[in-house]
Amino acid sequence: MGNWIVNNGLSAFIVVVWMGINIFLFVWFYIFYNTGGQFFYTRHLLGSALPWARAPAAVLNFNCMLILLPVCRNLLSLIRGSFVCCSRTMRKQLDKNLTFHKLVAYMIALMTAVHTIAHLLNVEWLNNSRQGVYDELSTDLSKLGDAVNTTFLNPIRIKDMNPQYIPIYFAFTSIAGLTGVVITLALILMVTSSMEVIRRSYFEVFWYTHHLFIIFFAGLVFHGAGRIVRSQQPTNPPHVVSECKDRSDDWGQIPECPDPQFAGGFPQTWMWVIGPMVLYICERLLRFVRYMQTVRYRKIVMRPSKVLELQLVKSGFKMEVGQYVFLNCPAISHLEWHPFTLTSAPEEDFFSVHIRSAGDWTDKLIHIMQQLPQGAQGPKMGVDGPFGTASEDVFDYEVSMLIGAGIGVTPFASILKSIWYKFKESNPKLRTRKIYFYWLCRETHAFEWFADLLQVLEKEMEERGMGDFLTYKLYLTGWDQSHATHVMVHFDKETDVVTGLKQKTHYGRPIWEREFEQVRQENPTSVVGTFLCGPEGLAKVLEKHCAKYSDVDPRKTKFYFNKENF
Repeated sequence: MGNWIVNNGLSAFIVVVWMGINIFLFVWFYIFYNTGGQFFYTRHLLGSALPWARAPAAVLNFNCMLILLPVCRNLLSLIRGSFVCCSRTMRKQLDKNLTFHKLVAYMIALMTAVHTIAHLLNVEWLNNSRQGVYDELSTDLSKLGDAVNTTFLNPIRIKDMNPQYIPIYFAFTSIAGLTGVVITLALILMVTSSMEVIRRSYFEVFWYTHHLFIIFFAGLVFHGAGRIVRSQQPTNPPHVVSECKDRSDDWGQIPECPDPQFAGGFPQTWMWVIGPMVLYICERLLRFVRYMQTVRYRKIVMRPSKVLELQLVKSGFKMEVGQYVFLNCPAISHLEWHPFTLTSAPEEDFFSVHIRSAGDWTDKLIHIMQQLPQGAQGPKMGVDGPFGTASEDVFDYEVSMLIGAGIGVTPFASILKSIWYKFKESNPKLRTRKIYFYWLCRETHAFEWFADLLQVLEKEMEERGMGDFLTYKLYLTGWDQSHATHVMVHFDKETDVVTGLKQKTHYGRPIWEREFEQVRQENPTSVVGTFLCGPEGLAKVLEKHCAKYSDVDPRKTKFYFNKENF
């Protein structure tokens, strides 16, 4: 438990606080609408569906205020920069922005379902009260507003229509009803298209439907303008509910029971969401400004296994290790922006990305680049960023474990390049004294992406007598019989037959228990940062091992887990 708290304690505390606020808002507004005297007549028409509609609305306001903040990338980078002097645990929370975004979205979906069901019942009961189906008080309350000097309580005012069509007519003609339908449909499309299987296989569907959030927030701002939930207002002389509720025939006829007056509540949703909406608009404006800035191609290289390397130059561009950018290619789509980790080092005068064929957008980009004449400039490219990730903190640890799976090696290429430059310049600020690098690939050609970089580092470490600084292990997780035969024939060579490195390639997957135990034994009093850029399944395995092999004693080895999230 102590180890789990080290890695997840603050995250759990934030979630508990968030959930506590949600529960408080739900309970508070449920009690307010269920017991408030000003809603006595409203409750008589609607029953318990009134608090069941209004309590989720309060929770929705709170979560709709939060939902945009985790995707304001520039805001998060600004906050991350201001936390440089704070603990790494605090900065780690910013790397879980998308997880929190999804958590808030689930709460919005749940509360929308409860709110919608409650209001569907409300419309049905309001219609029945208007038709005189229920008791005399419900009928008299529904007639208020028909006569002069009275205000309505029942928002269904139409009478000359088939009663069974009135709820549908009301839903599509009232402000609250129409915006509610639009909001709900937009939310359903956004939530369903965000499922992992759709996002991975049909990213464009996810991307375009997610922009329905514009319609969602527009509808949200105007949703309360209809003011259909109404409460009793003070009158002179006062209408005392306890004395007049059973004398509806005498309302307006005797001084002690004047006609009750009603009014809708002031719309509040816009006050909750206006701040985040302004921040997000500023975010998009900044993105547009960056999009308009000129980006030049320094080099375009096709790597093995359909991987495209782009070396780009942009005025004023400054980066740190492990950061990422969003790319937009108008020749493919004006709206789509895709994240790619930077593989260059801050010390270089350009920035680079490696793009693997993984969908329609990347396939089209690779096809365009392959058709270019030698040395030609590529199509216009918009660049937004760079943005911070967990890998930025790699040099804050004495010891770091870097684990990349396939193309997930890209942030660590940036880190390894930067290390090479720091050693070359004898940078005294380099705090890290040991790095363990693990790279897992399914095919041999993938190792060619950065094998030359590892060869340079290997040679540099040997020349400086620091061969122990970098320990790297390459794992091939897929091979055929011909490759196995080739390896057996050349087994006695000094260098590896796949990479040309002195460190031989391992076959299969790492035995993580053995790796963590080795790191712990070699660094008995160190804080070890474990960084992953790879699949979720591997993340769960590594996170468990970080907790398992961390020592509760603060003087001994501790593992902190960090994962890239886009």
